[in-house]
Amino acid sequence: MSEAGDLERIAAELYAAAPEQFIATRNARAKDAGDAALSAAIRALRKPSVAAWVVNLFAHERAARLGQALELAAELREAQEDLDASTLSQLGRQRRALTNQLATEAASLATAQGARVTDTTLEAVRQTISAAFFDPHAAAAVASGRLVRDLEPTGSFDVDSVVGGGRPGAPVVAKPAADEVGARRQRRTAERALREAEKAHDSAERAARRADDEAKDATDRVDRLDERIAELEQELTRAREDATRARRDAKAAGHRRRQTAEELSTAEKAVDEARRTLDAL
Repeated sequence: MSEAGDLERIAAELYAAAPEQFIATRNARAKDAGDAALSAAIRALRKPSVAAWVVNLFAHERAARLGQALELAAELREAQEDLDASTLSQLGRQRRALTNQLATEAASLATAQGARVTDTTLEAVRQTISAAFFDPHAAAAVASGRLVRDLEPTGSFDVDSVVGGGRPGAPVVAKPAADEVGARRQRRTAERALREAEKAHDSAERAARRADDEAKDATDRVDRLDERIAELEQELTRAREDATRARRDAKAAGHRRRQTAEELSTAEKAVDEARRTLDAL
């Protein structure tokens, strides 16, 4: 194994051991290194903070568990651009729950080794794991098991300053089979298509309700107008009947007018004749 590989291996062992034994164990390993450069590199390793040690212990003892969580976090980072606000909010809650669970498990491992994990330390562990979920560089630092200090989710950092024993590579996680990757991609595509179809369905449903309301209003107007037409037709029929009677009455009145006019003319003639007879006497 190369000197760099030896340093990483030794550093991982040291950073997963109890912090109170770190200095003594480090110096002993440096003395036994058998190589001046490696010995100096080991002796330069800094003692980890308690929170960093808890995370290192978890990375050492529960590597598969941590790897699965970091893989899931990476997939979520890749998929989140295709998700809507509601789904992202739900995933955020799930991510926080997983962060709390992993922090609690890490604290339990440390407690089982006789360490005292305060609330402050537990919160620092939680923040470090959360940083690994959001930042691939933080994920590599956490997975290395060689953290020197805890991390913050929103903070920027130099990987070389927070990891002892050399820059870590990408987290080693079990890669899913190619068909599984394709299946996940197809599932995301199908989920996105479902969300779009549901939105289109909701829009069509609203349009259908509006059309139903408009059709009902139009039908009601037709019914009211039909009723009005029937009323007007009845009034028209009565008006025609009244007009027929009026024409009949007008004809009869005209006949009576002509008859009375003749009678008046005859009466006037009789009056004139009577006057002339009276004048003659």
